[in-house]
Amino acid sequence: MSGPVWHPTGGLVRAVVVGAVGLGWAVVGGEPALLVLTAPLLVAAVPAVLRRPRGVPSVHGMVDRASMHEGQSAVLGLHVRPAAPADVEQVTRVVSPVPFERATPADGHQSVLHPDVHRDVHRDGEGREVEVSPRRWGVWTLGEERVALTSAWGGFRWGPVVVPGRQVRVHPAAAYSSRAESPRPRGLVGAHRSDRPGSGTELAGIRSFQSGDRLRRINWRVSARTGTLHVTTTRAEQDAGLLLVVDLYAEHGVSGGVDGAPSSLDLTVRAAAALAEHAVRTGDRVALRPIGGRSRPVPPGAGRRHLRRVLGTLADVRTGSTPYDDVSRLDLRVGAGTTVVVLTPLLVDAVATTAADLVRRGLPTVVVDTLPPDARPDLGDNDAGLVDLAWRMRLLEREHVRLALDAAGCPVVTWRGPGTVDEVFRRLARRRPRAGSAP
Repeated sequence: MSGPVWHPTGGLVRAVVVGAVGLGWAVVGGEPALLVLTAPLLVAAVPAVLRRPRGVPSVHGMVDRASMHEGQSAVLGLHVRPAAPADVEQVTRVVSPVPFERATPADGHQSVLHPDVHRDVHRDGEGREVEVSPRRWGVWTLGEERVALTSAWGGFRWGPVVVPGRQVRVHPAAAYSSRAESPRPRGLVGAHRSDRPGSGTELAGIRSFQSGDRLRRINWRVSARTGTLHVTTTRAEQDAGLLLVVDLYAEHGVSGGVDGAPSSLDLTVRAAAALAEHAVRTGDRVALRPIGGRSRPVPPGAGRRHLRRVLGTLADVRTGSTPYDDVSRLDLRVGAGTTVVVLTPLLVDAVATTAADLVRRGLPTVVVDTLPPDARPDLGDNDAGLVDLAWRMRLLEREHVRLALDAAGCPVVTWRGPGTVDEVFRRLARRRPRAGSAP
């Protein structure tokens, strides 16, 4: 972007004025001491005036990342294009503060002496870089800064001007590892052991040879011992589906970024991102269904490209004002072979009702509680004692909802990072499908 014209600095103006006045006074008043005192000012001002820049420069800012995860760093580049290379001797940059952003240097200020103006300005004389690190997921404008250019001898300054930033989508941090298999896989081929026989690698048993069995399945050791042909049977290995239901009705608690205390929305989004990445890594299909907020659902899919779509949707989610009792809009239309994970603070009855309905249909369903233990309502101007009493009563009702879901066969677990749903998935895998469950 181009900016204003070059204007003299305060130092140059003072040097010219003081030097001229001192020179005139020394000549008129016959005071050679004044000439000795003011002559150095003129000596420094003359080359600054002679090397006055003539052209108007342009400055463009850059960010080396289009998308990133919260906690990662991005380098801010600055391209200065002056009319003449000798016009610019110093570049001063000040990064504009943004919520949930950490700058390096800490004050976001950098001065580069004798820069190579034909290249991107990244480093100063000590080798430091101007970096910004978003500390929370979302869509942020990074790289907005104020830039000023100074000519040789500090005589003229251009700017400061505001260099606009670039919108960067910051994905939630996703770190999850699990050895638990999907409760009821129903796909074609995948990494999960099925509950029915097939051409897999997991041993199911040994039985007598039947018409249609493959010859390579014959167990010659058992056949020689018994005198009759026996074959080894295996379980099929299939892929599975994972539906992540994200509760966006409200955000409880205050977010402190990736390094601070999380809010309920932070836990919900980060848990959904971690589960989605783990499912994609194992070859499963993943779908996303936000409810109660301003976000679009993501249909089932697999692969790294689909994962980026899911993470991008999670980075864009916002809480909404959908009525809490609108249960009819929560029809998820889930098919067989899909495990449903509902991520919610469990403060909206409609979400609990939907989870119980999925269990009644015979679908493996898990509710992940994402309410922080230290979450408190915003008191505002209300009576603190009355609000605290109402909040404690609401927490008691929430505990009754948890117990009711568990009694209905829908396990409720508190999100605690990697391994949160492992034991629950193992228990669901050992359950027999109910008669009349979803086909």
